[in-house]
Amino acid sequence: MSGSVAAAGSEAPPGRPLHRVLITASVMAASIMQMLDMTIATIALPHMQGSLAGTQDQMVWVLTSYIVAVAITIPLSGWLAVRIGRKRVFLASVIGFTVVSALCGMADSLTEIVVFRALQGVCGAGLVPLSQAILLDINPPEHHARAMAVWGMGTVLGPIAGPMLGGWLTDDYNWRWVFYINIPIGIAATLGILATLPETQPKRSPFDLFGFAMLSIGVGALQLMLDRGQLKDWFSSTEICIEALVAVLALYLFITHTLTAEQPFIGRAIFRDRNFVIGIVFIAIFGAVVFATLALLPPLLQGLMGFPALTAGVVTAPSGVGMAVAMLFVGRLIGRIDVRWIIVAGFSVVAFSVARMATLSPQIDAQPIALAYFIQGLGCGLTYVTLVTIAFATLPAALRNEGTSFFNLMRNIGSSIGISATQAYVIYGTSHAHARLTEHITPYDAAALEPQLGSLMHSTSGLMLLDAQVTAQAGWIAYLDTFYVMMIAMLLVLPLILFVRIRKGSAGAHPVAME
Repeated sequence: MSGSVAAAGSEAPPGRPLHRVLITASVMAASIMQMLDMTIATIALPHMQGSLAGTQDQMVWVLTSYIVAVAITIPLSGWLAVRIGRKRVFLASVIGFTVVSALCGMADSLTEIVVFRALQGVCGAGLVPLSQAILLDINPPEHHARAMAVWGMGTVLGPIAGPMLGGWLTDDYNWRWVFYINIPIGIAATLGILATLPETQPKRSPFDLFGFAMLSIGVGALQLMLDRGQLKDWFSSTEICIEALVAVLALYLFITHTLTAEQPFIGRAIFRDRNFVIGIVFIAIFGAVVFATLALLPPLLQGLMGFPALTAGVVTAPSGVGMAVAMLFVGRLIGRIDVRWIIVAGFSVVAFSVARMATLSPQIDAQPIALAYFIQGLGCGLTYVTLVTIAFATLPAALRNEGTSFFNLMRNIGSSIGISATQAYVIYGTSHAHARLTEHITPYDAAALEPQLGSLMHSTSGLMLLDAQVTAQAGWIAYLDTFYVMMIAMLLVLPLILFVRIRKGSAGAHPVAME
């Protein structure tokens, strides 16, 4: 396969400019709605627990059911769009997501909210990948980078804004408004899609039931293992061992079947494009680091620094500002600067922001944290749009539905692995640092360092206070070490950029596929 960016998008008519604006607004409203729900419910969980009379273990399923349903259904959305028509699938997804969101808000029991959240994940899984494919198709190739800047802003800003919006709605109104907020957005998106989005021509496509089943079981088991591993103490739990075994076996069968079947569920053609393969590797690493940061800092801010939930959410807002600033000009840079340098710059800026987070201390205020988030937003804006441009610049338009589904699946898997791995590392690091710190705390050492500290050793309440202080310091050490590991991961993946093929002889150095 060979060709330029122009060749990649020539199969879909761009449509009139006004329609492009209306279509973009409609599909972005739908995708932002879905991405918000990935994180917006996290802040409301304690309030939901009291209202629905659930335990902390049971409330985790409110998040897990949604995430697992999304992961399983994402690959199916691409096949359905080809087989039934993209507009029908997208419209059904928006309407279904809106209706089920209302049902989530009206839930009166834990069972109801878990079931409705799973249905919400099924309905919303295709919104983000299909919105990406739609924007690529309705825009001419020279506007792809700009279109992906808009799309990337929505898909990444959703999880960032989720905790802050969820905290505001929960504190000032009720946890049910976390779901009711989707209703007006869903109605507006539905009307816009009905009025403007053109339908694609359905094509007969055989359904590989075995391939889909193995991929669904493998991804579902992997997500369950990652989401519940920390709660169940990982491989000391029989449940986690079973889920890991099922995930490995099912994914092995899926890969083997994909390589040998005549018409597999995910066509082998998308993996023949080197730029696409490199793009999904980068997006998995990107998702792992960026979303792990979003998951790590709120408990650090609230648990170790004592920030209120809403304040902790507000501190993350500069990330969105930085991303918006970067996306204002990254679309213009692509085509003028070698895209490989933009990727290197973006990953380096994100690594620098994580390195700044590794220098935090209990004595600082919110300003340095907000600055680190702003810097990370700049790096995300540079990276995300350029990764999408590289991954899809040379993928034929006929493979975009399938390609966007797999691209977003890899981002979700990377995010889940990153969040679970870093949380496990923090807990292990806290325990290890606590053991090392307590080795040097004896009545004699404490009295020598500070007489008041030594007096704490002679009473039960004093020992409890001292242990709390040691645990807090150990937690800080673990968080900072985790940020350093994330920084190294961002830098180690950069050599892969050498394998991206570009069109030589042009100032912009657009990505192209290999012969």
